[in-house]
Amino acid sequence: MDWSEFCAHIPSPATVTVEAYQGSGAYGDVYAAPATVTPCVVEATRRLVRVQTQDAAGAEAVSSTTVYAPPDTVAPPGSLVTLPSGRVARVLAVAVLDDHGIGLPSHLEISLE
Repeated sequence: MDWSEFCAHIPSPATVTVEAYQGSGAYGDVYAAPATVTPCVVEATRRLVRVQTQDAAGAEAVSSTTVYAPPDTVAPPGSLVTLPSGRVARVLAVAVLDDHGIGLPSHLEISLE
């Protein structure tokens, strides 16, 4: 089962917009053009996550929303995600969840601030 087949069983899959973080420029952070990502599952749950940064600081932050997205989604830490509610949140951490050959759908878990 792939991610699209899995989401077909969800009553109302969500659509989010991702502006992928590309780095810092002379005038601040640089983002890619907005990309629509669908189908997604958006879960408003607060949990503690380790923030993924370029250095080894290992800071922790509270994530208020988790987005489960197709495995080909590009959303590195620092990216901006516009949720169905219109709220824009920054990506704190990303986890790739593989199917490990047991038939579960591979997907991306995106933790937002």
